[in-house]
Amino acid sequence: MRKITLLTLLLICWPINSQSLSNPSLPAQRKTQIALLGAGTPNADPDRSGPAVAIVVNDTPYVIDCGPGVVRRAAAAERKGVKGLAVEKLRRLFITHLHSDHSAGLPDFILTPAVLERDAPLEIYGPPGIKAMTDHILKAYAEDINIRLHGLEPSMPRGYVVNVHEIKTGVVYRDENVTVKAFPVKHGSWRHALGFRFETPDRVIVISGDSAPTGSVIEACNGCDVLIHEVYSTAGFARRPPEWQRYHSSFHTSSKELAEIATKARPGLLILYHQLLWGATPEQLLDEIKQGYQGRVVFGNDLEIF
Repeated sequence: MRKITLLTLLLICWPINSQSLSNPSLPAQRKTQIALLGAGTPNADPDRSGPAVAIVVNDTPYVIDCGPGVVRRAAAAERKGVKGLAVEKLRRLFITHLHSDHSAGLPDFILTPAVLERDAPLEIYGPPGIKAMTDHILKAYAEDINIRLHGLEPSMPRGYVVNVHEIKTGVVYRDENVTVKAFPVKHGSWRHALGFRFETPDRVIVISGDSAPTGSVIEACNGCDVLIHEVYSTAGFARRPPEWQRYHSSFHTSSKELAEIATKARPGLLILYHQLLWGATPEQLLDEIKQGYQGRVVFGNDLEIF
């Protein structure tokens, strides 16, 4: 008979619950932390910044999307204990698509860390069009950059260098901490919309970006540790005008559809972000998910750490 050790009993009898996953003190024991820098939508909710997620591995941050408020949210997450999100460390950015709510923070992400002594180039990975967007931002702020580099202000010129990589699908980035794979998602009329799979030493994390129901999310997760997925309330959707229903059903994923996706994808934890409620409450949205999904799911909020 196989010998049952004390360690085995602890592993069987001590499941990790959602409260421990969102406890800011726990991730220090891990190599990988997830920080929701913004879980919002285009709606101007002062409590929810634009979409941005940070994956921090060995105190090295990898940020996905940069909605409004991203840099100050990173500073707030550092204050909560995620030391890897010190503003000057923001050097790697991955963009899912070019909708404004996912990219309006790009000037901030380029410039503010440079002002605050980022000492290495910023590397940006995104779909076709991200280079043109970045080039126009740098041109728009050319006077600011010139004064900061050549005026009296102490500066680190390398921090103002931006290297843009237009990507498609497959492995798009790899270093000693992560392997990043991009996969296509369906987002209405967008020709180029991506999700990302991050493989770290102790976690596999999949982020949908904005997406209608897409089989590639299921394939990318396939039992992943964490799936971060956008969603809208089915009940709230029923109250929307027909023209908006046509739009949302083409561009986004309902709670019922996400329950089906998560059941097939089998993540260890499902985190909801970019939640469109339209009068529903977070509790009602979670109930909608749980009607068709038996796994662990949480309603993500800004500055929660997992």
